[in-house]
Amino acid sequence: MATLDQHNLDSATELLRAIAHPLRLSIIEFIDNNGIINVNKIYNTLKLEQSITSQHLRILRNAEVVETRREGKYIYYTLNYEKIEQVDEALVGYLSSVKERELKV
Repeated sequence: MATLDQHNLDSATELLRAIAHPLRLSIIEFIDNNGIINVNKIYNTLKLEQSITSQHLRILRNAEVVETRREGKYIYYTLNYEKIEQVDEALVGYLSSVKERELKV
């Protein structure tokens, strides 16, 4: 039976909590489609209030879903694909473990 990496599973859980909001999913999709994007472009294009956008981006930063880079007065966002891949691997491992247990029952 496959062993679970509890740390990776915990990390996946935190990430899923962070992205489990329609607005944050829209922001993630927008960043993914643009590669690297200025925070002003995010809230202007998605027609969001700046303060709301900042709150959601803070949650995504804390979960390490996005990374930032400052250039002068502008902050640019990119997705942290490595973090997202780690979460994907943890979830696949978990689902594989569940499936193995179900087959043994």
